[in-house]
Amino acid sequence: MAGGILSETQPWQQVLALVLAATVVMGSPGPATISVTSVGAAFGLRPSLGYTSGVAVGTIAVLLAVATGIFGMLTSLPVLAPVLAIASAAYILFLAFKIATAPPLAERGSMATKPDFPGGFMLAVANPKAYVAIGAVFAGAASQADTLGVSTRLLVLAVMIVAIHVVWLLAGTAFARFLRHPLASRIINLVFAAMLVLTTALALR
Repeated sequence: MAGGILSETQPWQQVLALVLAATVVMGSPGPATISVTSVGAAFGLRPSLGYTSGVAVGTIAVLLAVATGIFGMLTSLPVLAPVLAIASAAYILFLAFKIATAPPLAERGSMATKPDFPGGFMLAVANPKAYVAIGAVFAGAASQADTLGVSTRLLVLAVMIVAIHVVWLLAGTAFARFLRHPLASRIINLVFAAMLVLTTALALR
C-alpha cells in the first residue's frame, strides 16, 4: 500500500511537469517569440506591450482551439493550412521590414508605426508552430493519468503563454539601450529581422 501511494504522481508534480514541457516546447524560438523579442529590441518596452499582448492573447486563443477540438475540425478543410501559412508569412515579412528599417530610438519622433495588438493577435493565430507546439504539450499531458483536469491544464498553459512572451520581450528590450547608436541600431535590427524570417521559414517547412 505504501509503495502504491509513493508511486502515485502528486498534483504539484503534474503541474511542474506541465510547466517544464511548456517551457521547452512552447518557449523555444519560433515566429511569435522571436517577433516579440525583435519588436522589443526595435521599439522598446512600453511601445511593444500592445503587440506582445496581442501575441499572448492570440496564442491563448490557439490553446482554446486546440483544447476544444475546433482546430482539429478546421484542419479537415484542405484549404486552411495554406491560408494560415500564407497569412503568417506575409505578416512576418511585413513585420521584419518594419523592424529592419526602424530608426534608432534617439531619433524616434513618433511611434505611430509600431506593431500593435491586432498585428500580434493575427500573427499568433496564423502561426503554424503554435498549433503544433500547443497540441503536443496538451496532448502529452492529457495522455498521462493525471488528476488535474482540462480546466487546470488550460489555466497553467495560459499562464505559461503569458510568462514565456514576457520573458522574450524583456530579452529583446535588453538590447534597446544599444539602439540609440545609429550603427548598432541598424545592425541589431537587421539581425533580428533576419532571425524572424529564418525561424518562420523553418516553422513553415
